[in-house]
Amino acid sequence: MNILLWVLQILLALHTAIGAVWKFSNSEQTVPSLKKIPHRVWLGLSLVELLCAVGLILPAIYPPLAILAPIAAACIAAEMLLFSALHIRSGDAKHGEMIYWLVVAAICAFTPYGRFALVPF
Repeated sequence: MNILLWVLQILLALHTAIGAVWKFSNSEQTVPSLKKIPHRVWLGLSLVELLCAVGLILPAIYPPLAILAPIAAACIAAEMLLFSALHIRSGDAKHGEMIYWLVVAAICAFTPYGRFALVPF
């Protein structure tokens, strides 16, 4: 189980880092349902995502910081749920992006569950 959790954490870290870089190079206006997010918040989210990506893999390098991985995964899950809520509120009829965000949130939610319930520190 520990190997599966590390694979998920590495994939989530890559996904999150790529998403952060994408946010730096693309405006929130490129996703119709996220137009309500102010530009400064959008850029702030990219910084949070970069910190979360580091938090997901840092425990592999320095094990005493193992608590960072579940916290980072929970933060990413919260961001994905926020995006989903904004999508629902926007009234957009296309739900492909929201399904993607919910799948990412579910994977992120599994990481803290796996670390706390299945594989204790």
